[in-house]
Amino acid sequence: MKAHDIPTALAKIQRQLNAGSVSVALLALLARADKPLYGYKLSKILEEVTRAPLPMKQGTLYPVLRSLEREGLLSSSLEPSDSGPSRRYYRVTKLGHDALELVERAWTDTRNFVDRVLAGGDEIRSALEASQNDSNQKRNS
Repeated sequence: MKAHDIPTALAKIQRQLNAGSVSVALLALLARADKPLYGYKLSKILEEVTRAPLPMKQGTLYPVLRSLEREGLLSSSLEPSDSGPSRRYYRVTKLGHDALELVERAWTDTRNFVDRVLAGGDEIRSALEASQNDSNQKRNS
């Protein structure tokens, strides 16, 4: 990989991370909401809760919301708005609540796995050395 390819590769990794994490964040937020919420409001609450701007364009949330609805994890209704066009409000379904329990466990396992690899400098070096030694011994046998 050439140096000029790094931003492209990084952008691809960021998009892949965003794809899964946004689904989890939206599902968790809506599961904890006491009323249905619309896309723009969801983005503002996510920014408030995380104290950071969204890691993707705000418009990216809408396809994710539609996908979660197609999967049966959310339901939606179109409601009139006092300040413009009608808004689509989303709420979590029973299936969505059940799925969130599984997703939270999977997210924790995945996060812990990646965190251990990222933080495992000495352990990784030891494992790599042991692996190299095993390979050398097999070649010499």
